[in-house]
Parts: sequence; structure tokens; C-alpha cells
Amino acid sequence: MNKILVKIDGKEEYIPQYSSLFAAGADLKADIEDEFLLESGKRALISTGLKMEIPVGYEAQVRPRSGLAVKHGVTVLNTPGTIDSDYRGEVKVILINLGENDFSIKPGDRIAQMIFAPVTTAEFVIEGELEASERDSGGFGSTGI
Repeated sequence: MNKILVKIDGKEEYIPQYSSLFAAGADLKADIEDEFLLESGKRALISTGLKMEIPVGYEAQVRPRSGLAVKHGVTVLNTPGTIDSDYRGEVKVILINLGENDFSIKPGDRIAQMIFAPVTTAEFVIEGELEASERDSGGFGSTGI
């Protein structure tokens, strides 16, 4: 996949960009009028001004930026957030500040990253018995630390 059709309701310089040659994620930018203070322990829905036409068979995943997470405790709340191929509305990012200090978001700041991935649609078939496995129904730490 090479082309994603986009519409920018905000500033064209807010179009997603890859920050390095081999970056997997394109940076999403805050399309906000004024600086926004994300208080410690609070969450906010941040606009990107971006609308897309994602090809059928793909999704976009919205993920945190590692620098914001490690330096400020700011992350994407529903990570990874999924954008389906039939969605045409604005991409918005739910940020949460898990850090000890308030965090300032300025217009155009890189707030998250977006990765495109293929999607497989499953057919769910009701079956009376499932094949046993070594792990079977063990979960939540059953395989060790």
C-alpha cells in the first residue's frame, strides 16, 4: 500500500509524516487553536484535522509516542486505537496524562503515531468441543513470569 487519500480540515502542515526513513509510524499532530493544558491524571480528546480513505482490507492503528510516554507520562488511552477502512470522520486521539506534572500541548505538536496494518475478517463457527492444547484454559500468568 502506497497511497492513503486524506483530507485535512485544519492546516496542511498537520498532514501525518514519518520522522525517519524507516519509521513504521507516521506522526499525528494536534490540530488545536490554542495551547491546551492536559492536567496530571486527566484525559482529553485531541483533534488532528485529518480524515482518510483507508483501503478495504487495512486498518490504521493509533499508538503512543514513546518519547511522550517516557519523558512526560502522556500516552494514548485506548492503545492501539483502530480506525476502520469505512470510517470517514476526523481522526481524534484520546490522550491521558499519567505523569506527575501537567503537560502542555501546542498547536502542531506530535501527539501520537499511526501505523497501517492488514486486517483479516474471521468467520465464527459454533463448535461443541474445541481441540485441547498444552496450555488449555490457563491464562493470566499461567505460563510463568
